[in-house]
Amino acid sequence: MTEKIRVLLVDDQQLIRLGFRMVLEAENDIEVVGEAGDGEVAIAQAAALQPDLVLMDIRMPGLDGIAATEQIVHRHPQTRVLVLTTFDLDEYAFGAIRAGASGFLLKDVQRHELLSALRAVHRGDAALSPRITRMLLQHVTPTLGVSGVSATSAVSPASPTTVAGVEVAADRGDAAASLLESLTDRERDVFLALARGLSNAEIGDTLFVTESTVKTHVGRVLAKLGARDRIHAVILAHRAGLVVGD
Repeated sequence: MTEKIRVLLVDDQQLIRLGFRMVLEAENDIEVVGEAGDGEVAIAQAAALQPDLVLMDIRMPGLDGIAATEQIVHRHPQTRVLVLTTFDLDEYAFGAIRAGASGFLLKDVQRHELLSALRAVHRGDAALSPRITRMLLQHVTPTLGVSGVSATSAVSPASPTTVAGVEVAADRGDAAASLLESLTDRERDVFLALARGLSNAEIGDTLFVTESTVKTHVGRVLAKLGARDRIHAVILAHRAGLVVGD
């Protein structure tokens, strides 16, 4: 029997926690192992319970979800965090992604969307559609210290250079080389496609391979880069100044 996904619920509203608990515990492959009403308790519960995944609220009294996410991801890298937000693509959600969360959902998410996102994050994917990934990068890239790089093109005041057959911003050649040197040619193709926010199906169509083959390559890319998930891999690509124009 497959081990259940162990989930910690974090929200300052008890009724919301109860609602999510009822939804999650109705699934055979999910187990709610604990609850927390604020960030401090969430950090303590994460340490005590070692959950696979934390469903994290953003706005809470005391320590908020962003700070709690950063602490949990830093102390327990095996635990993934899926954050919840009231407003689509608000600054709090961006902050949580930068803190190490693997995705975010709206609180009015549909049941099937919640379950799909939770399972996706647990297996190492991101709970963001390709469209949302691209929009997210347009907002977070300037705050990651990646001057001159956007989700659709990498334009730098300096002339671009080429590293392992990939164009990068000239002032980030060393970072790009370090990132790419461990990857095979096909893994580089997959990595750059990830950086553009493409889904596995879209990558398969682009590279003319099956989706299952793409999944295998994605797993290898994440392992070699030491990336938690797809979002982390995307951020690494943009930090290195890789040119990922459409």
